[in-house]
Amino acid sequence: MLKKFVAIGLGAVIAMAPLAAVAQTEQLAQAAPAATPDTSMASPAAKHTGSHRGHVRRKGNTAGHRARASAHHMHHMSKKPMAPAEAPKS
Repeated sequence: MLKKFVAIGLGAVIAMAPLAAVAQTEQLAQAAPAATPDTSMASPAAKHTGSHRGHVRRKGNTAGHRARASAHHMHHMSKKPMAPAEAPKS
């Protein structure tokens, strides 16, 4: 019974740890604007960062690189392993 309570307690500690981290970052985020005035995030419409065409082109290139790397890996996996070297006889 004691082990069950210890397990429940440890589970609760592990489950609550991320909540404590979130609360701590929220406190830091609230304190940050007071230290640095007028440094809020820019609005999304403030600056155009890229085009749909560029995104699609990069995505296609990335897929090609991934396919090449996968084929290269499978080629190496299909080779038979070398026989182990014999130990020197003394």
